[in-house]
Amino acid sequence: MILFKRSNELRNYLDSKRKQGQKLGFVPTMGALHGGHISLIAGSKKDGNLCISSIFINPTQFNDPADFKKYPVTLEKDIVILEASGCDVLFLPSVEEIYPGGTNTAIHYDLGSLETILEGHYRPGHFQGVCMVVHRLLDIVRPDNLYIGQKDYQQCMVIKKLVGLIGMTEMIDVNISPTLREPDGLAMSSRN
Repeated sequence: MILFKRSNELRNYLDSKRKQGQKLGFVPTMGALHGGHISLIAGSKKDGNLCISSIFINPTQFNDPADFKKYPVTLEKDIVILEASGCDVLFLPSVEEIYPGGTNTAIHYDLGSLETILEGHYRPGHFQGVCMVVHRLLDIVRPDNLYIGQKDYQQCMVIKKLVGLIGMTEMIDVNISPTLREPDGLAMSSRN
């Protein structure tokens, strides 16, 4: 597995792979990986993609700063898991790399009622933050296939809407994989 921390270096590498006819599959994560994430990597590999994953704990999607501070960080373990799963490329950017102009220079994404119902009602700004980071990551990676888990159905719908809003519907297939569960039935989660 090759690790990149700079978007321009990752972009150059992926451009060279794309020119060789390689399809790109992308699995964005915030780390603290579990079986659900690995199933997304497996799906990308099964589809014949060069598999790229990212680990970035996105500060703009936390409306509670204390929640951001206590989000689990297991980077060394995550790298071992990604290597063992056959991930080809890991993008490990800093906040400055993702938001070079700062986090306050945001676009507003017109998500309609999608951002104010269900979880959005209780976490104002959350889905705008999700859109900010996913938009930036898609601009950097420019994948053919995006792999996300169905565990958060609302977030899946937000990301599908985002892909349309930023004009990438014709370029990116959004692949939504079924939720994986623990033996007791609880959905696998980075916070469990």
